[in-house]
Amino acid sequence: MRFAFLALLLCPFMAYPATIYLDELGTQTLLQDWGAPQANHSVLGTGLQVDGVKYARGIGTHSISRFLLRLDGKATLFSGLAGADDHNDFGGNMEFRLYADKRLIWSSGILHKGMPAAPFRVDLKGVRQLAMIVTEGGDGIMYDHADWLDAKFETTGSIVPEPVTPKKIETPMYLLTPVASDAPALHGAKVLGVRPGHPILFTIPATGKRPMLFSADPLPRGLVLDKDRGLIRGTIDQAGTYNLVLRAENGQGADTRLLRIEVGERICLTPPMGWNSWNCWGLEVNEQKVKDAAECMEKDLARHGWTYVNIDDGWEADHRAADGSLAGNSKFPDFRGLCDYVHGKGLKFGIYSSPGPETCGGHLGSYGYEDRDALTWGDWGVDYLKYDYCYYSRIAPVPTERLIRQPYDVMRKSLDKVDRDIVYSIGFGAPRVWYWGQEAGGNSWRTTRDITDEWNVVASIGFFQDVCAPVVRPGCYNDPDMLVVGRLGMGWGNQVHDTRLTADEQYAHISLWCLQSAPLLIGCDLRDMDAFTQNLLTNDEVIDVDQDPLVMPVKKIVTDQGQVWYKYLEDGSVAVGLFNVDPYSIVWDPVEGETIQRTKKTISCRFSDLGLTGRFRVRDLWRQKDLGIYEKEFSTGVAYHGVSFLRLIPEK
Repeated sequence: MRFAFLALLLCPFMAYPATIYLDELGTQTLLQDWGAPQANHSVLGTGLQVDGVKYARGIGTHSISRFLLRLDGKATLFSGLAGADDHNDFGGNMEFRLYADKRLIWSSGILHKGMPAAPFRVDLKGVRQLAMIVTEGGDGIMYDHADWLDAKFETTGSIVPEPVTPKKIETPMYLLTPVASDAPALHGAKVLGVRPGHPILFTIPATGKRPMLFSADPLPRGLVLDKDRGLIRGTIDQAGTYNLVLRAENGQGADTRLLRIEVGERICLTPPMGWNSWNCWGLEVNEQKVKDAAECMEKDLARHGWTYVNIDDGWEADHRAADGSLAGNSKFPDFRGLCDYVHGKGLKFGIYSSPGPETCGGHLGSYGYEDRDALTWGDWGVDYLKYDYCYYSRIAPVPTERLIRQPYDVMRKSLDKVDRDIVYSIGFGAPRVWYWGQEAGGNSWRTTRDITDEWNVVASIGFFQDVCAPVVRPGCYNDPDMLVVGRLGMGWGNQVHDTRLTADEQYAHISLWCLQSAPLLIGCDLRDMDAFTQNLLTNDEVIDVDQDPLVMPVKKIVTDQGQVWYKYLEDGSVAVGLFNVDPYSIVWDPVEGETIQRTKKTISCRFSDLGLTGRFRVRDLWRQKDLGIYEKEFSTGVAYHGVSFLRLIPEK
């Protein structure tokens, strides 16, 4: 009796197992790459439901998802289910994983919409830290609406969510691109595609001290050259291939370069390069800001091949005219005059619309007026259309791949009625858009969600583009969205700020997009570019990889140290990017108070893995510097979230 009485006295102080549900922990520290996590709801805010079964408790998230919990060895059991939420237009692949002290203890395998939830019951005895991760399942992050269901812990202590925040190493914005010489150097695309009889506007990209004298020989009939500006205009009526020798000379020397003009049914034979207003101006864009961008581009960027000045959403009037035409609002009083202004700078002009009745920004879309809009844009002189999938759900509330493609087919037919070449950029759409986008007549298609200037987002978009890479060819490009360098912000809110990416991350970002033959669309304020951003966007050897006429699909190799991306180039060399990156490693970055040193990790590239044999001259593209002759393998140190961007040139 004495011992029983003592036990009763101690009872309030003894630790007995308690049940803590996952949804009780909050979602503030959960990091995911699309949307916001929801307690007891899906990522869309609907009730939790997997394969027709409804669940009252859990957390709705989206890949790539990372939730880190400190257990301090007090938890004994974690149980529940995991599955792809039913409230989703499509079914992306995903995989749920549990890591105990960095050791994988459970995996769901690949799941997608329509599959039953996978149950888990894991022993946590002695575990100090648990990581709950949802991976993208091998097809990118699109439509990966993921649910942790009825998940609960048995524990004798507290469970503390820990921040999962991409750590930023403060490094100077170091410059790698050498200063251009005063002597002429010709750059830019080596091939130009145009349809017979359609207007040609081509500024010969060249660096060097002005004044400069240009020539193009033999100049096809129908074209004229402004010899002082290097501006080629006109039309070519006869289909065929025309080879020109471009030449630029000044008092310091001369340079020549070949340009091939393909007159036929294909345009945009290398990825478009230019500027888009959204990331810096959002809906606040106006005519003067566009003119300012064109003026800035003409002064410097155009000399490196940057060509397009594109308006995003926010230009449209509130109503259509009696004939159905849509003019600009008060911010854009004269579109024909604006096009002429941009063309007068030797640049091309792009516009924005949506296949639905409204655009993403709530302005009038093109639904039902496709022919009228296309003819209006052609009359103004538009050279590029971004056609963004918004509010078409009002027309097709239960979307399928066929229904989403349908309005893009319609606009393609409308553009074909216009007597000028308009590059057709298919906006945000369905999974596998890279397959039907080219069939719908697109020149590029958005493969992912909107990008933001956060490393985890850039990584989750960029480092999974190998899924769609095989479809890339001249005139057909995967678009992983705009470049997030420089000063940004208005497209995502009202706070203008310098990009959140570190210098190393920006070099990696640009390198990866170039390897993927992606459209390069600057999203920053061109009037306010610092020396680092200018240096980043004017490296001609880096740009040449993006603009290579062969447009070969990029390939990816994952190693224990990072990732190796490579593509073959027209001259027989190979462009290679060695990336110190793991899209899931953010979970294991040091917590606040610890320091991530800017130490470099050694990453190796075995030539045999690239299908290569023999000896190669290895050139550092950012530094424009030869590193030596190598056989079998090249290794180098790569900074955290950084890149070593190389060209392997065969030694004969």
